[in-house]
Amino acid sequence: MNTRPRPQAMRLTEAAAERIRKLSADSGKEIEGVRIGVKNGGCAGMEYTMEYAQERGPHDEVVEDKGVRLLIDPTAVMFLLGTEMDYQVNEMRAGFVFNNPNQTSACGCGESVMLQAATERDTAEASSD
Repeated sequence: MNTRPRPQAMRLTEAAAERIRKLSADSGKEIEGVRIGVKNGGCAGMEYTMEYAQERGPHDEVVEDKGVRLLIDPTAVMFLLGTEMDYQVNEMRAGFVFNNPNQTSACGCGESVMLQAATERDTAEASSD
């Protein structure tokens, strides 16, 4: 049986990893990682979600990157495959930014997006990187 390695669902920039490490340390909680997901909502149709996770869910996809553990909600994996998570600060706002190849559009305020599930071809390309 020929099996190929599974592609990493997401990766972090150093800025995002540093911000998550600081927020986790300042939380005062013992956490397993940061859970990332998507939910229906917003004017474009979907929103990214982030929350501290005190335990790993039985089907969470675990991503370890730059000293940070992300727990990807299993229902979100196909929408997040290939995404780079960044943390950006500018004059008007500071926050996490998701550079997602599965995003087809976004609302004007930048709070919600339209996503399509990654295809089998996309997953094969990601695993060859």
